[in-house]
Amino acid sequence: MRKNIGAGRERMRLEDGRELRLLSALEVLQARREAEELARNEGERALCANACLLARALENHGRPVFDSGKAVLAAMGVREIGALAGTWAAFDREENPSPEDGRERALALKKAWSTRLMSAFAGACSGRSGPSQQRSGPRK
Repeated sequence: MRKNIGAGRERMRLEDGRELRLLSALEVLQARREAEELARNEGERALCANACLLARALENHGRPVFDSGKAVLAAMGVREIGALAGTWAAFDREENPSPEDGRERALALKKAWSTRLMSAFAGACSGRSGPSQQRSGPRK
């Protein structure tokens, strides 16, 4: 199973109970290669690519819903494939930011990841400090 360096979510639960999971680079390449075999012309390429991606990313109870992009094309409509692929793409961008997302977004994510409260810091030191005690000796 793939480990996300950013320690974000690996899966996104959909309203119907199914899940979309993030894919490894190898799985994305395999989906692209399968799509190239399915597409008969340039106009079919995007639909086939989305179907092949969903065949790998869409799961129910931890198991793939479809065994191939061709099975996705046979079972789903164009709009449903497009909508689910768009949801997956947004999820992937959220969990795996790219330098192409812009410097501001990358810096905001970097800051968010670096300031996450870790369990080791959940003790007394992580609470807000109160005022210091008044000194009892003479002031200099």
